[in-house]
Amino acid sequence: MYRTRHTLLLTMLLLVMTSPTVMAQNGITDSRFTQRHTSVTKSKNTATTQKQPNPTARKMAAQGFVDIAKVDPTIKVSLMYARADNFTGRILYDDLREAYLHPLAAEALKKAQARLKQLRPDLSLKVYDAARPMSIQQKMWDEVKNTGHSFYVSNPKNGGGLHNYGLAVDLTLCRLNGDTIPMGVKVDNMTRLSHIDREDELLKQGKLSREAYDNRRLLREVMRWAGWKPLRTEWWHFNLRTREQARKYFKVIR
Repeated sequence: MYRTRHTLLLTMLLLVMTSPTVMAQNGITDSRFTQRHTSVTKSKNTATTQKQPNPTARKMAAQGFVDIAKVDPTIKVSLMYARADNFTGRILYDDLREAYLHPLAAEALKKAQARLKQLRPDLSLKVYDAARPMSIQQKMWDEVKNTGHSFYVSNPKNGGGLHNYGLAVDLTLCRLNGDTIPMGVKVDNMTRLSHIDREDELLKQGKLSREAYDNRRLLREVMRWAGWKPLRTEWWHFNLRTREQARKYFKVIR
């Protein structure tokens, strides 16, 4: 009986002395406990770091613009000016990877996505450009101001364009895995092949396939249904307001 009680007391004392708290108080560390604690701390710190928005995104959010992914995460985003494969051949968005819009425009885009899902559940909208700070607009203008492409870019000195108010979006249609579907020519093709008022002619000439023709019409159908207006010279560009309305009632992105 004495031995049993003595054994129990020794066991309890050993458990207490080897607990992490007691060991720490006595300057003793259990490497396994320390490694686990360090690993958890690193994971939390990494997650916090990854969630931190970049400076440009924070700046736009501070001006009241919203991240499309937070309004409708089903909409795909692949900003073309965050890559060099755009008409300028340069990366214009150094740190921006998210697509921001004015809250009214973001809701209208969500509405267009919902309409598309009704008509074609196998497809999604895919955004190539949305809200654009005026500083980026200036970079873009500098690339084309002395070229034949200047017609396609709004001059910042004249107030810029609707992208600079978060009221315009460049986009296409894609499959649920993100693969785009035929539209005839790529986004940023600055030729008459991009003009929506020439599509019937291009179809008859065999320069636009029936599939691409129908896909463009579907994109315009869902966007118009949600209140967006297409741009005559760019099949991918849609405006929610006119320039006059933007300059009168909305603020430009700085």
